[in-house]
Amino acid sequence: MTEKVDLAGLPDRVDEYGPAAYLVTVGEGGAPHVVSVTVARAGTTLQLAAGRTSRRNATANPTVTLLWPAGPDGQYSLLVDGRAAVPAGGDGGGPDTPLEIEPTSAILHRDAGGQGPTCLPVTPTQ
Repeated sequence: MTEKVDLAGLPDRVDEYGPAAYLVTVGEGGAPHVVSVTVARAGTTLQLAAGRTSRRNATANPTVTLLWPAGPDGQYSLLVDGRAAVPAGGDGGGPDTPLEIEPTSAILHRDAGGQGPTCLPVTPTQ
C-alpha cells in the first residue's frame, strides 16, 4: 500500500537526525554511487556539497535519495527521495556550489533486525 507522505515534518526530522547523511545517485549505466555528505536546509530544499561523480550522476538522473542512518539508540533511519538540481555550467557549478535537492517523499524506516523492517510516514514532531 502506498501512503502519501506529509513533508511538513521533514524540517524537524532533518534537524533531529543532524547534517551527516549519505547521498545515493545512479549513473548513466545504472550503477549506484553512495557518498557521505553534509546536508543543510534552505527553505523547502536541502543543500549539500557533492563531488564530480555525484554531480555527473545527478545530471544524468536527477532522482536521488538521502539516507540518515539510525543512531546507536535509534530504531529508525530517515530516507528522503528527491530531485537534484545541478547548477548550470560545464562542471555542474563545481564542488563549492551546493547541489540542491527538492524532497518528493520521506519515510522513517525501521532496521530489519529483530521484528523486521517497518516504514512510518514522516510527520511533525510534537
